[in-house]
Amino acid sequence: TKIKNFANKNIDLDIHVRTSMVRYWSYVKTAVIRIGNDILEVEGLPNFSLRYWINYEYMGGLTDIAGFPVSINANKDRYTIDLDKDYPGQKIEIKTFKEFVGVKIIGATEKSFGNAIGIMGDFQTGNTYARDGSTVLHDFTELGLEWQVLPSDGKLFHEIARPQFPELCYLPEDPRGERARRLAESDVTEEQAEAACAGLKDEFD
Repeated sequence: TKIKNFANKNIDLDIHVRTSMVRYWSYVKTAVIRIGNDILEVEGLPNFSLRYWINYEYMGGLTDIAGFPVSINANKDRYTIDLDKDYPGQKIEIKTFKEFVGVKIIGATEKSFGNAIGIMGDFQTGNTYARDGSTVLHDFTELGLEWQVLPSDGKLFHEIARPQFPELCYLPEDPRGERARRLAESDVTEEQAEAACAGLKDEFD
């Protein structure tokens, strides 16, 4: 997701995520938020430990990002970027659960996020567009490949990991999970993933 001239400050906001494949399903393992020249990267860990980089510095001093205050809750599983000074009541939250990472915009409005472009689709209609801004893509695999991070999108993660364009994103080989090889190592089982998601009304509660 990208927003140009965020908060009318002549700076951009970017949100990138990196997924990890486990058999025939995948999950977000790392998320990056860039506002202006500041970059916050958060990664999930199986032991619930805190793990982040601020401007590529591992576990560096974290008080704000581009002047927006950042806080971490007592459980060390929720990072909150407070947008209140420009957009009252709005915030960006990065939540972790073991290896799982999620990003949520709280209180988003047309004024703050109405011109966002990216894989999440159009703010008003919910349509998921290709990079040309006009072609509507209904197939999620096609949509994911369309919005794979390109060199022109910038290097936000602290380290390079495969696949990198022009190598395409990894895709499941078989919906039943009969894979010729493992594409990633993970301590998260399918059962744990289902348990983590079961019965949730809001994954950020």
